[in-house]
Formats: sequence, structure tokens, C-alpha cells
Amino acid sequence: MREIEILLESIDDVKNFVQTMAMFDGDFEMVSGKYVVDAKSILGVFCLDLSKPVTLRIDCDESKMDDVLKTIEKYKK
Repeated sequence: MREIEILLESIDDVKNFVQTMAMFDGDFEMVSGKYVVDAKSILGVFCLDLSKPVTLRIDCDESKMDDVLKTIEKYKK
């Protein structure tokens, strides 16, 4: 499992990010304070305070980890 900080600055960023996460197998959680939501759930992501960076927990096959990290590079804080 890996954790990285990401920042979603617009509604389009959220939509594109959720669509991107849905392309990958694995568990992806976003953490903001005491809240933890599925990163593949657009409603869940919109429930978070997105005015500041949130933590993305990535739990997927290690062989796919580089693909995931490369794909979400533009969202890293």
C-alpha cells in the first residue's frame, strides 16, 4: 500500500480523477481528516473537503503501481 497527497482543484478534476481510478483494479481510498471514501465514487469524493490536499491510499498489485502513479501524476500535490 502507498499513500500520496493529491489536490483536486475543480469539478472537472474530480470527474476525471474518479474515471481514472475506475480504470484500475485495486482499492483506492481518499482520506480527509476522519473521513475515508472510495476514490472510485464521485459522490464520496465530493463529500470531502477538497479545498486542501487529501491523502490517496493505493492498494493494488505492485506490477500495476507504476501505471497508477504515472496516470495520476498531474494530481499530486
